[in-house]
Amino acid sequence: MVASPWPPPPPSPPPAVASHMAVTQAFADALRSCGARGALAGARALHGRLVAVGLASAVFLQNTLLHAYLSCGALPDARRLLLTDIAHPNVITHNVMLNGYVKLGRLSDAVELFGRMPARDVASWNTLMSGYFQSQQYLASLESFVSMHRSGDSSPNAFTFAYAMKSCGALGERSLALQLLGMVQKFGSQDDSDVAAALVDMFVRCGTVDLASRLFVRIKEPTIFCRNSMLVGYVKTYGVDHALELFDSMPERDVVSWNMMVSALSQSGRVREALDMVVDMQSKGVRLDSTTYTSSLTACARLSSLRWGKQLHAQVIRNLPCIDPYVASALVELYAKCGCFKEAKGVFNSLHDRNNVAWTVLIAGFLQHGCFTESVELFNQMRAELMTLDQFALATLISGCCSRMDLCLGRQLHSLCLKSGQIQAVVVSNSLISMYAKCDNLQSAESIFRFMNEKDIVSWTSMITAHSQVGNIAKAREFFDGMSTKNVITWNAMLGAYIQHGAEEDGLRMYNVMLSEKDVRPDWVTYVTLFKGCADLGANKLGDQIIGRTVKVGLILDTSVANAVITMYSKCGRILEARKVFDFLNVKDIVSWNAMITGYSQHGMGKQAIEIFDDILKRGAKPDYISYVAVLSGCSHSGLVQEGKSYFDMMKRVHNISPGLEHFSCMVDLLGRAGHLTEAKDLIDEMPMKPTAEVWGALLSACKIHGNNELAELAAKHVFELDSPDSGSYMLMAKIYADAGKSDDSAQIRKLMRDKGIKKNPGYSWMEVNNKVHVFKADDVSHPQVIAIRKKLDELMEKIARLGYVRTDSPRSEIHHSEKLAVAFGLMSLPAWMPIHIMKNLRICGDCHTVIKLISSVTGREFVIRDAVRFHHFNGGSCSCGDYW
Repeated sequence: MVASPWPPPPPSPPPAVASHMAVTQAFADALRSCGARGALAGARALHGRLVAVGLASAVFLQNTLLHAYLSCGALPDARRLLLTDIAHPNVITHNVMLNGYVKLGRLSDAVELFGRMPARDVASWNTLMSGYFQSQQYLASLESFVSMHRSGDSSPNAFTFAYAMKSCGALGERSLALQLLGMVQKFGSQDDSDVAAALVDMFVRCGTVDLASRLFVRIKEPTIFCRNSMLVGYVKTYGVDHALELFDSMPERDVVSWNMMVSALSQSGRVREALDMVVDMQSKGVRLDSTTYTSSLTACARLSSLRWGKQLHAQVIRNLPCIDPYVASALVELYAKCGCFKEAKGVFNSLHDRNNVAWTVLIAGFLQHGCFTESVELFNQMRAELMTLDQFALATLISGCCSRMDLCLGRQLHSLCLKSGQIQAVVVSNSLISMYAKCDNLQSAESIFRFMNEKDIVSWTSMITAHSQVGNIAKAREFFDGMSTKNVITWNAMLGAYIQHGAEEDGLRMYNVMLSEKDVRPDWVTYVTLFKGCADLGANKLGDQIIGRTVKVGLILDTSVANAVITMYSKCGRILEARKVFDFLNVKDIVSWNAMITGYSQHGMGKQAIEIFDDILKRGAKPDYISYVAVLSGCSHSGLVQEGKSYFDMMKRVHNISPGLEHFSCMVDLLGRAGHLTEAKDLIDEMPMKPTAEVWGALLSACKIHGNNELAELAAKHVFELDSPDSGSYMLMAKIYADAGKSDDSAQIRKLMRDKGIKKNPGYSWMEVNNKVHVFKADDVSHPQVIAIRKKLDELMEKIARLGYVRTDSPRSEIHHSEKLAVAFGLMSLPAWMPIHIMKNLRICGDCHTVIKLISSVTGREFVIRDAVRFHHFNGGSCSCGDYW
C-alpha cells in the first residue's frame, strides 16, 4: 500500500458538533504539515477544499496557505494566490511572501515587494536584512538597519541587532561596531543572551578582541556559540594557549568547539597536540564530523604521519555515509605529501567530482617530492578535464618553477595567466613576483607588482623579500614604508632583511617600533629573527631582555624559539646556559640537536659535541646533513682524528648521506691540523665534486701550521685559480713566503692581490657595554676613550713583560690590534666579577692569543673571544683551545 503524499483533508464536521474555530485550526495544521514535508499536491488539494467549504477568503488561512506554497518552493502558486485570491493582504501576508522570496534566493523580488508594502513591522525589516546578509550584501543590510531606525515605524528587536552586528562583523567596521554597541545599550538589549553573543562575535570579527573579552566576562551564562566566538578571537589575537585555557574552562562543548581547537593547533604547527585532541574528543564520546576529519588529516600531512593518516582514513570509511570533497582532498594531500602517490591517485580517481582543491593538492604533493614533470602533466590533465584554469593550481605550479628556478617554464605560465585572465588573481600575481625574484629578475617582478589592480599584504611582503634577497635593504624599506596596512609577517620580513645583511642594530631598533604597533604582536618568527641578530652582534644583555619577553608571552616553550636561544647563547660565549635551555626542552627536533652540537664545536668542546651526536643515535633519531657538518667541525677543532674519520664513514654507510663540500672541508681541516697533510691532499683528490676555495684554503692553513711550503704553494695555486674574493688565503701565502725569507715571492702575492682588486679585510672587534655596542679597529683612534684605552693597554703590556713576554718587531697596528684594544676597554668598563665577551670578524692572530692568555693571568679575569672560526675562553693564563686552533 502506497502512502499518500498528503494528509487526508479534514472531514466535514456537522455544524452542530464542530465550531468554525476548530475547522479553521484543522485546515491550518494540515497546511503547515504539507509545508513542512514539501507536499505540494497536498497543499493544492487543501486549497481546493478551502474553496469548496467557503473558507478560501479567510485571511488567516490564506496566509497559512501562502506559507505552505512557498515552503514547497511553488512560487507561481504563491504569486497567483497573492495577486488574485487575497483581496485584503495584511502586513503578515506581505511578510510571509517576503520571507519566501528570501528563502528561495529571489532577493530582487523581495526588495521590490518591500518597496510596495503599505505597512511594515519589525519582522519586515528583519527579513529584508536577513536576505541581504545571506546574499553577502552586508553594506545593504546595514543600510536597511539605518533606514529602519530613521523611519521610526518599528523598534529594533534582538533579531534586528543580530543581523546588523553580523553584517558589521563581516565588514570588519570597528567604528560602526562601537555605534551598534551604544544603540544596544540605549534600547536595553545587552542582557539578551542572543544579543550579547552577537556583540562578542561582532567585535571578534572586527579584530577588537580586547573589547569582546570584556563583554564576554560580563555574560552570566554564555552560550556555546558565544564561547566559540571567543575561542576564535583568542586564537587570532593571543595565541593557541589562551584559547586552550578558555576551552578547558567550558562547561559544555560542541563539535564546533573541538574542531576550532584542532584546527588552531594544527595551523600553529602543534600538529601532535592537534591529533592528541582528536583522540581526547573521541574518548569523550564526541562524534567526529567532516570538518574534524579534514583538520586531522591535514595535521597528519604536515607531520608526514602515514600511520595516523591511515587510521583516520579507516574511520572516515566506517563513520561517514559519504566522503565529501574536502575530506577527500585532505586524504589526497596526506598521501601525496607522504610520497604514497599510488594511494593518493586511488583516492583522487575515486572522486565523482574532482574539484580544484583535489587537483591542486595532488600537484603540490608531486612538486614537494621533486616530481616536477608529473606535476606538469597533472596540471595539463586538469585543464583538459575541467576545461578551466584554477588560480591556486596555477600559483602552485609557478611556485614549483620558483623552487627549481625554472625561468623558462615560469614565463610560459606567465603567458598562460595573461591569456586566461588569471593574472588578475592576487595569488597568481604574488607567485609570479616570487618566481621572478627568486630567478633574479627583479624588473619583471616589479612590473607585475605595478600593474596589479589589487595588492594584498603578501604582494608587498614579496617585494620586500625580493629586494632583501639581493641585499637592497633601502629599496625593501621603501616598499615597507609604502604599505598602508602591515601585519606581523611584513614586520618579520623587514626585520629579517636588516639582520640577514649585517644591519643588526637597525633591525633591533625596528623591533622597538614594532612593539608600539597596537595591532601587531610579535610571533615566534619575530623572536627567532631577533635572537639571530643578538647572536651575530654578541649582544648578551639585549638577548636576555628578549628572552624575558618570550617568557612573558609564553613563546619560550616553542621549540623553534628555544633552538634560537641555544644558538644565541652559544654564539655569545655562554655555552653552559645554552646546555641548560637544551636540557629544559621537552620536545627536541633535529634542529635542537644540531644547535647544541654546533655550539660545542664552536667552543672547541669536541667530546661534548660527540656525546650529543651519540645521543641522537641512541634515541633512534636520524642525524641529517647539518648534524654531520657540526660533529665533524667539533672533531676538527679538538683534534679528534679517529672519531672524525669514523663519523665521515658512518655518514654514507649508515645514514646514506652523501658528503658535501662542507663535510670535505671539515675533514681536510681535521687531517691537516693534525699533521696528516698527505692524507688531506689525497682526500681532496678523491672528492666527487670540484674542490672549492674553502677546501684548498683549509689545506693551505694546515701547511702554514706545519711548515710544508711546497704543498702550501700547490694549495694556494688552486685557490688563486678559483678567483676567490677572500683575501685570507692571499695574506696567508704572503706570510708563508715572508717567514721563509722569500720577500720577492711575498711581494708578488701582494701585487697579484692589487691586480685582482682584492683588498685585505680590515680586522675589527666589538663588545657590548651598558647595552651599547663598541667597535674597535686596528690602531683605532675614533673611540671617544681612545687615549685612556691605549694607556691601559700599555700598562697591561708592561705587566705581562714581567712574565717573560717579549714584544716582537711587529708593526704598530699589530701592537694595537682590535682585540687588544677591546680587552683594555673591557677591563676599564666592566665589573671585576663579569667575564669579558669580545667578538672579532677575523681569526685571532698568534701574538694576540699569547697576549690575552698572559693578561688573563695578571688580571685574574676571564675573557671569551669569538673569532671567525671558533671561541677562545682565556682564564688563568691558558686558553680553552689548548693552543690548537
